[in-house]
Amino acid sequence: MPKNKGKGGKNRKRGKNEADDEKRELVFKEDGQEYAQVLRMLGNGRCEAMCIDGTKRLSHIRGKMHKKVWIAAGDIVLVGLRDYQDDKADVILKYMPDEARLLKAYGELPENTRLNEGIVGGIDDDDDGLVDDYIEFEDEDIDKI
Repeated sequence: MPKNKGKGGKNRKRGKNEADDEKRELVFKEDGQEYAQVLRMLGNGRCEAMCIDGTKRLSHIRGKMHKKVWIAAGDIVLVGLRDYQDDKADVILKYMPDEARLLKAYGELPENTRLNEGIVGGIDDDDDGLVDDYIEFEDEDIDKI
């Protein structure tokens, strides 16, 4: 039987994001950067993001975040703008939900930005216009069948 020389197998390599629970310092945008909300994931390390300045940009997830920080639709991210391509950007940082709420409280994000919805545009919780699928039969109707 071979000796164990390493520190573990592939399951150890999977569990590297253990230190994410600690609080980190809130990062604000600088010149050449913009806040954005992810509209949809496109695959291949790219996503479509609506920047706060009103421009929809194709964003590339940087290599340091690729397969380590999971980004979903509706997340608030910090993107670096490109001087030579205005319709493209690079995702620099993903904000955690509590950090996004702090950004909104500080006035960095507009008030109409929805933070905790998975899909931009939101899902209505009230079922005003929904049709009820449940059909109630009378005893006489059942006897006829």
